[in-house]
Amino acid sequence: MLSSKIFWLALFALLVGVYVSSAKIRAYKYQSAQVLGTRQEPVKILHVATPEPVRALYMTSYVADVPKWRERILKLVDDTEVNALVIDIKDYTGVLVAERAPKIEDFIKTLHEHGVYVIGRLSVFQDQYYVKENPSLAVRRKDNGQIWRDRKGIAWLDPGSEEVWDYVVGLARDAHKQGFDEINFDYIRFPSDGDMANVHYTFGSSTLSKADRMNNFYKYVSSRLRSDGIPISADLFGMTTTNTDDLGIGQILENALTNFDYVAPMVYPSHYPPAFNGWHNPNTVPYELIYYVMNKAVERAIAASTSPYKLRPWLQDFDYGGDYGEAEVRAQKRGVYDAGLTSWMLWDPGVKYTPSALDLIATSSSI
Repeated sequence: MLSSKIFWLALFALLVGVYVSSAKIRAYKYQSAQVLGTRQEPVKILHVATPEPVRALYMTSYVADVPKWRERILKLVDDTEVNALVIDIKDYTGVLVAERAPKIEDFIKTLHEHGVYVIGRLSVFQDQYYVKENPSLAVRRKDNGQIWRDRKGIAWLDPGSEEVWDYVVGLARDAHKQGFDEINFDYIRFPSDGDMANVHYTFGSSTLSKADRMNNFYKYVSSRLRSDGIPISADLFGMTTTNTDDLGIGQILENALTNFDYVAPMVYPSHYPPAFNGWHNPNTVPYELIYYVMNKAVERAIAASTSPYKLRPWLQDFDYGGDYGEAEVRAQKRGVYDAGLTSWMLWDPGVKYTPSALDLIATSSSI
């Protein structure tokens, strides 16, 4: 059972980057105000309040830098129920948005003029570029002390390093000051794939479990950002809604619910293993799967004395293991609503999306 779980966690980790370009990107050392670059003149930043519900689309920083592509997405937002965009601040390799979208600040201003809530996605511990600048902060190999790399060849920052935590908090603060309305933390976990028997963590108490060490990070981020009035959210593996253990990566749903304003389980039907909950192929039952896993999450949120409305799942609008279109996306949305929730975010790494799966403004409902 454990080996099967590890296999599917590894597959999930690999799939996250499957559509992402492998173009060579210059790395640079973080300093204050380098998240979005620098400007000649200061700009007064006005933030958009968190809408209720949030219905968001993910947009890569590449797309955010190409006018015709971002205008297509903005029209989709203007015409439909979508009221938020999630844009990378730091992607899963560690590249900052200033490298790929140097004029992102102007785009954020445009989004705000359209009433769009802008969420900055910050991939945390998987970060080969910051490791290159700061190799002492990397996860190491047991056998030779060299930098450990996952199955994709990407290095990781040690989740126990408070220096890494400070770096992340600094990025979040700068991004918020320069326009992002909310900071969304992804890759807030221990590695799940690669030569796992050779992983060595240098920082943090070895007597603490992975879940406790990750929870310490959650508390650290929460105490520094929420006190500044910065809304924060956390992305978790989808199976955190049904598993009570930490999946071997330090993620437990209740810990995130306690420390973040919003929690986004990545409940993509294509990422669940065969026979999950008795379904031969979970990818073919999007409504049933989403309703089941999010209903479990709601029950756990209530049991933990936290609001279930903190839950804002990532849903699937991409093809993997089968075609996903209007019917499948709408089925997932219905599963969310029938579980008693109202917010969701759509993930398509290709940023194409299915317009017919989204309600037009004139026909969209509040549930």
